[in-house]
Amino acid sequence: MVATTPPSTRREPLTRDRVLRVAIDRADEGGVEALSMRPLAQELGVVPMALYKHVANKDQLLDAMVDAVMGEVNEAVSRVDAGSPAWQPTIRARILAARNVFLSHPWAPGLMVSRTTMTPAVVQYVDGLVGLFLDAGYSIDLTHHALHALGSRALGFTQELYDDSGEADAQAEQMLEQMAAAYPNITAMVAGIVHDADTTLGWCDDQVEFEFALDLLLDGLAALRARS
Repeated sequence: MVATTPPSTRREPLTRDRVLRVAIDRADEGGVEALSMRPLAQELGVVPMALYKHVANKDQLLDAMVDAVMGEVNEAVSRVDAGSPAWQPTIRARILAARNVFLSHPWAPGLMVSRTTMTPAVVQYVDGLVGLFLDAGYSIDLTHHALHALGSRALGFTQELYDDSGEADAQAEQMLEQMAAAYPNITAMVAGIVHDADTTLGWCDDQVEFEFALDLLLDGLAALRARS
């Protein structure tokens, strides 16, 4: 009788890309707060020390995760026609393409603003945006002002005024109901807001509000360029 050898099960080798891929998946599911090195190593099927061959510590892991997401952003915006003579629709489309990536990684904006250094992929994105303004005839000075005016909106996200939790929205609505007489203007505004789309800000459609403010900024920048 000939013995049969069971098929070998080859484990996927541990690489930096694999570490980042699993870390990003974990953050997508539970947020960055749920991410730590030991559980990450367990999910990868390795001892924690094996991770340190690819990322020196958690801070370096978080920086690398930001860079990986920005790599997705750069890939997404590269599909927008940067050679179009219509600079304003091109910049708008590129920013909204970046936003779509961040919507799939809701933890990433908060992590980005907490980091102290610009990663190479962030620099690559900003360099491309600066180039679009300069190619459109903006001066260095006005381009600099444009980046400050856009702020994080240039990357596709903003630090919103409202908490996006349902509990916070319910508390705000209850407070407004109780204080309608004291705050008639904001009460009237909130009562008059109607959005059909699903939202992440509670009573406001944040995609509509994001695009509204983006268009205001780009229209204003276009007017400034025309006068310069």
